[in-house]
Amino acid sequence: MLFGIQPARWHPALYALSVWQKRALRKLEWRFGAHTFAQERVAEPLDFRIYKHSSKLIRGGCTGVDLALQHGKVQNLRAAIPHLTGLVVKPGETFSFCKTVGQPTRARGFTDGMELSHGVARSGVGGGLCQLSNLIHWLVLHSPLTVVERHHHSFDPFPDDGRVLPFGSGATVFFNYRDFRFRNDTAHPVQLRVWLTEKLVEGELRTTVALEHSYTVMEREHRFVRRGDTLFRSNEIWREVRSKTNDARLVKTERLFSNFAEVKYAPPPGTPIHDETVRPGRPR
Repeated sequence: MLFGIQPARWHPALYALSVWQKRALRKLEWRFGAHTFAQERVAEPLDFRIYKHSSKLIRGGCTGVDLALQHGKVQNLRAAIPHLTGLVVKPGETFSFCKTVGQPTRARGFTDGMELSHGVARSGVGGGLCQLSNLIHWLVLHSPLTVVERHHHSFDPFPDDGRVLPFGSGATVFFNYRDFRFRNDTAHPVQLRVWLTEKLVEGELRTTVALEHSYTVMEREHRFVRRGDTLFRSNEIWREVRSKTNDARLVKTERLFSNFAEVKYAPPPGTPIHDETVRPGRPR
């Protein structure tokens, strides 16, 4: 904030000023902050895979979204990947998605893709990069790395047509003040590798030693909630950590985060909906 003021809240016309202000503050933090950011990239994969995942490049179920924006998203992923793949996060270093990829501009090879903003899906230069940050976040959740900054959308725009990961398990980014960051608090370097195939974006984390633990991420307490005329969706994301060397002994179960977002589509017929609407005469 500038002297405690949030311009976008008291006049929409000042949204651009608010964005400029936040970006300037973030750049100052990049330069003078306490984080040591990962910069080195190594082409050859490190010896041991921690976890691997992939997601579809073109997703069905996006009713009303121009297919050209999904193809634009693929171009944006292609432009971003060379800045990410091979990056080695050394012990004590922090990964910053926005700092690593940089600002998505047409001059840098980015184009119009679908971005989610103010409750709607719209066109924007660099739109669709969240698919990469989502993928990397999911990899990190299956590792001993520490998430230090993560944002999620305040609304759920599309139904679960082909969705593999739990609702709300992603990490949205918007250059540069909505960042996704993780820190390597382990004693060994971790390498990020991402690439495109014909239909998928794929990624993996690798390191120099075999890990002692495995990680399983799951959803709990999922439900749709109605409040007045508005439908919401909520859940919790949990993780089990198990020993790899002691008969898969459960080391710990931990709640990672919770989600609560407005739903922008009609849920499938028969979906249970918890009505929390406060009606006259009904106790709060």
